[in-house]
Amino acid sequence: MKNLKSHILLFLSIILFSCQSSVPGMAGTTAPSHKSWDELLKANVSAEGKVNYKGFIEEKVKLDAYLKNISENAPDRKTWSKDEQLAYWINAYNAFTVKLIVDNYPVESIKDLGPALKIPLVKDVWHYKFFKIGGQESSLDEIEHSILRKEFEEPRIHFAINCASVSCPPLLNEAFEASTIDAQLDKMANRFINDSSRNKITPGAVQLSSIFSWFKGDFTKNSSLIDFLNKYSKTKINPNAKISFLDYDWNLNE
Repeated sequence: MKNLKSHILLFLSIILFSCQSSVPGMAGTTAPSHKSWDELLKANVSAEGKVNYKGFIEEKVKLDAYLKNISENAPDRKTWSKDEQLAYWINAYNAFTVKLIVDNYPVESIKDLGPALKIPLVKDVWHYKFFKIGGQESSLDEIEHSILRKEFEEPRIHFAINCASVSCPPLLNEAFEASTIDAQLDKMANRFINDSSRNKITPGAVQLSSIFSWFKGDFTKNSSLIDFLNKYSKTKINPNAKISFLDYDWNLNE
């Protein structure tokens, strides 16, 4: 009986631990300035989203200083506004992605870094814990899936975070800010959906980025995928239009 109780307690503790939030956070912090990240983006990212990684390398000290600041000032979820948190996590994802490329440049594709880094028990580069947030080791995968997608339920984040690849939504050449984030997310949604190099839209048929396949559930929680697209598409899509998905180009976005 004693052993049975021990096993039950162990099982319950495992369940309790697994249900706890894995989202890093800190108490008593204030939202950090994204000014230096904004300056880096304006200097090294074109209006079309092409990234000058050599320029970022030359300003690595400034990039690392920004990353240190946001690492040490993780969101206080009780006091920060939702917009402050959302801007923080999008900027963090994009800045740490740039750092990953900068630290391993030159590279043809971010996907090449998975096997190149040879990190045990890490299935791909997105699961590689190469930075800390609020003292906790973290990864790009955790920011995207455990935080942005889970905590905010905001489908437009898929047009804001950048995976350093040609087919990704272009990296915005300005930092996301709490005061402007809704307009910035709308801008990125419009830009991405109407970009004929990433989506080919006609009234009767659409060839879409694979993003709309991988994360279809995020875009269809309240309506159909076509309904979502029609919020932003300059070409009105018929409700029964044929949908297919394009191959993804993982070459570096430089």
